[in-house]
Amino acid sequence: MRAHQRTVRPTARVEYALPRAAVSAGRARRLTSAFLTAPRPPMAPPTADQVDDATLIASELVANAVRHGRTGCRLRLQLGYGHVTVEVHDDSPGSPRVGLLDTESESGRGLAMVQQLAHSLEVVSTGFGGKTVRAVLAV
Repeated sequence: MRAHQRTVRPTARVEYALPRAAVSAGRARRLTSAFLTAPRPPMAPPTADQVDDATLIASELVANAVRHGRTGCRLRLQLGYGHVTVEVHDDSPGSPRVGLLDTESESGRGLAMVQQLAHSLEVVSTGFGGKTVRAVLAV
């Protein structure tokens, strides 16, 4: 009997703790860009557009977590075969809502932009009053 051989696909992961501060969204942009552009042979790097999309998504999700959470948040990034995953965990019990894309309003469009850029978007309750918002981008 032969053993099944699994193809091992390389992945890279990182997690950052960010404070509940306005500067966290900017820090999330820089961390995401640096993580995705670091050389990782034999993995093919994401394109510049994909890095820009992931950076915008990380920034928006962290900004929401900082605005609505009671403490800081955790930003988790994963680069895998064919995808980039951006996850942000916060301690807010409320579930985010996608607002209408209204050009007149000054806020409320971030999650709608994330939904347009991501291949999938989901919110997972932790059961302890917090949640993780996960966006997956195809690369």
